[in-house]
This record gives sequence, structure tokens and C-alpha cells, in this order.
Amino acid sequence: MLRTRRLVLATLAFGLTATLGATLPASPARATGTHLPRTGFETSHGARWTGEFEEQRFLATVDRATPRVRIDRIGTTAQGRPLRLVRIGAPAPASPAAVRRGNSVLLICSQHGDEPSGREACLTTIRDLAYATDRATRRFLARTSVLVVPTANPDGRAADTRGNSEGADINRDHLALKTAEARAMARVLRDYRPDTVYDLHEYGPTVPYYMKDLLSLWPRNLNTAAPVHREATSLSQDFVAPAVRRAGFSTGVYGIWTDPETGAPVKQVAGDGQERILRNTAGVKGSVGLLVETRVDALTAAEKADPALNNRRRVTSQLAALKGAFSFLAQHRRRIEAATAAARLAGYADRGPVHLGGADNEPPAPGQVLTDPPCGYRLAPEQFARIRDELVLHGVTGTRDADGSVVVALRQSLRSLVPLLLDGRATYHLTSATPLAACPGSGRTP
Repeated sequence: MLRTRRLVLATLAFGLTATLGATLPASPARATGTHLPRTGFETSHGARWTGEFEEQRFLATVDRATPRVRIDRIGTTAQGRPLRLVRIGAPAPASPAAVRRGNSVLLICSQHGDEPSGREACLTTIRDLAYATDRATRRFLARTSVLVVPTANPDGRAADTRGNSEGADINRDHLALKTAEARAMARVLRDYRPDTVYDLHEYGPTVPYYMKDLLSLWPRNLNTAAPVHREATSLSQDFVAPAVRRAGFSTGVYGIWTDPETGAPVKQVAGDGQERILRNTAGVKGSVGLLVETRVDALTAAEKADPALNNRRRVTSQLAALKGAFSFLAQHRRRIEAATAAARLAGYADRGPVHLGGADNEPPAPGQVLTDPPCGYRLAPEQFARIRDELVLHGVTGTRDADGSVVVALRQSLRSLVPLLLDGRATYHLTSATPLAACPGSGRTP
């Protein structure tokens, strides 16, 4: 851990590198000839969250300091704020193709603007990876690309609101892609195809049934390929949860109330298999998805008396969970790559059911399973014109016929996604296209 007194914020700074089994040198600041950048949250010791300008200056400093980091503008919000993607590696990957050649993880931070602790954890993680000089971190970054969207909802963060400036919940828009924020993330998922998608949130507790310091949940959507589901569950239960407990925090499964005496599940209040939620969208698209949620409200007398103490607990628990996630990435690298590659190739075989409902803990209702799916769907010209951009952003391919209609075959990498977008029986379909019993050749991008 960093020893320089001037830069110490013991529970926050340089938490990630310990995950990789390494110790930082006595002073990375002196080793690089620069002052180590700190966030507004760190300089205030948790009394306030990092401001918009502070984030911009922080990221610019890190970007200039090392070839490990590249920062791209991937979109613009309705109020004109930039949406940024930070690429980290040894060196930073120069292109999406470079990311796809190895293991990769995408951190999505604070989709909900009034849930800032994940953003703070992401900012310091960027800094820690950029400045670390130990061999273990260099080796990790040589084999793993780390992608970070540090503020996924800048307008909501500026206003301290859950939704964006138009009142939309971005984490319910990963299918329809109506918001600029979700569209930017869809481009990243399409172009970089990250093996793991790690989504940082916060939640409000219900005493005494739902009050753990940090909760996590994998993709419950039944269209998640079995190997991907297995790795996502392992990430949650075998890595994130133990890391959180080792750091002295309580943990559990998101969305499940538990009996305070026995620990037995009482009821499910959130965390279903909706395909429009990022952890589920990621699973359907072949990535190992995980949602993490740290508790917002102060429950102890000390935290109630000192909001900064509560804020530090929130960020520190996020960092503890990230330690577990990075251990998972290091130890399961080959298993992750095998699982995601198999999931993305399986669609070309065009076999098996597609689920329009249900979850891994909730059997689908009658009529929610396409046991013998159509070979594809035909979009009339006007239908295609309305949703062409969304299909392109998702990476769904199709073939245009002479009459201007477009056939979207299921035989493609995103096979399970196609009916969720185009079948009128799917809950969040974009349009009700015509199912086809026989399909012409496919493969051209719309």
C-alpha cells in the first residue's frame, strides 16, 4: 500500500493492486516524477463527491501520465456532457480488435446519478492501474484489457437524480436504446465485446430484512448461455462475496430479503430476468455480467453523525468488491474466454429454445418459451426504417430483399437477442415482425 503520508487515505487509495498479490513502491509519485492525482472525494476525505470538472481534470492528468491509458468520447448527453470510455492496458489497447484478442472487462459506473459510490471506486481504480509499477499489475494488464465508463449518467450525477436529464432510467434502456447513454454503452458492447461487464450501483435498505453492506447478482435471464451463467455466478459467490466479507462488510444476493435470524430467503423484491437491464443484456450478448449494489443509508449511530463516514464505507465496500472481481479475472481468465467464445459461437448453430420470460429462479410462464423458434423475422420497409439504428447498435445482422424488406435470421451470434427485439410476444420488443418458417441467406449488416 502507498506509504507517502501526504497521499494516504487508507481505506480508499490503491485498494485494487492488493488484489493482484502485489505491493506498490514507497512512492509512485516520485517514481513517475509527477504528483499522484486525487479525486475530490479523496481530498475531502469523503465529505463530498468528486465534481464534474474535478473528474475531467483527474482523467486528463492520468491520461497524460502513462501510455497505459487512452480516453475516448463515446457519446454526448442531452445536456451536452461527454460520455467517456477509458481504455487501460500495458500499453492501452489501440483498437477494439486489440481488446477482443485477449480477456477484457468493462466497468459501468453510476448509471443512476444518485448512486455515486461506484463512480468514485472506478476513478481511483483507473488511477491505481495507471500508476502501479509492480510486476503483477503489469502482467495482469498485458493479458487483460480494462475498459471503464467512469460516469455513465453525467446529467443525472450533476442533478443527483436516478434518471438522466430526460427522466429516463438508463438501466431499463439496454434493449430499446432510446437514451444517448444506453446507445453509447451499446456501441461499446458491440465493438469491444467485453468478456465481463461489471455494473456498479447502490440501493436503499429495508430493516431488518434487506440491509447488507453490499449485494451482487449475476444475469438471471434464461437466454444466458450456461457457461457464462456459471462464470457469472462464480464471480458473485466465489470472489466478490468473500472479498467483501474479508474487508469486514456484510454481503448477500441482490433483490432477496432474508430472515435476520436464520438467513433464509423471505421474498424476492428485485433482480429478475428482464432483458433490458444491463446485467441481463450482457448475459444475452455472451458476456459475464454482474450487478453490485452498496447500501446507501447510514444505519449506525456513527455514520448518522458523520455523513463522510457513511460515504467512505460505501466507496470502500465497492473497492472491496472490485478486489474480488479482479481476482476472478486473474484466476479464471481462460475459463472466462472459453465461456464467452462458446456463447457467441452457439448462435450460428441455430439450435435450442429462446425464452421470452422467466429467470434462473422463476420458471417461464406458458407461452414464454419458443421451443421451436422461427428461422428468422421479416421486417417491412417501414418497420426496418424505424429500428434500423437500434439493430446496428446491438450488432444484429440481416439481409435486404428486392422489395426493401429485411430478413433477420436467428443464425447469428446474437441469436437469442433477435426474438427479444422482433417477436411481438416478447415483453420489450421493438417491433412485431413477421416470423418466418424458411429464410434466405443472411449475413449482411442492415
